[in-house]
Amino acid sequence: MEPWITAEDPTGVTITVQVIPRARKNQVVGPQGDALKLRIAAPPVEGAANEALIAFLAEALGLRKRDLSLHAGEHGRRKVVRIEGLDAAAVATRLLRKVTL
Repeated sequence: MEPWITAEDPTGVTITVQVIPRARKNQVVGPQGDALKLRIAAPPVEGAANEALIAFLAEALGLRKRDLSLHAGEHGRRKVVRIEGLDAAAVATRLLRKVTL
């Protein structure tokens, strides 16, 4: 299991992400220590970056936005996201396939 996948149970997984807001575009940068580094185009103002993060991850994973939730890190760059409906292997495969340098 990837170090950024922090928990797995029968209903889904929890991942840790490091978010860089105000990027040119949304993209998965790749693993960085125990987090998955992401660039998000939205600014960190009034929850815009958090909403964009959930929308981007949902699209990348092929899920609905309601299948993802922010569990920690609402006001920081390091966040914990809960993903319902996929196992750890599927999450890792789908997100690592999106890595761009």
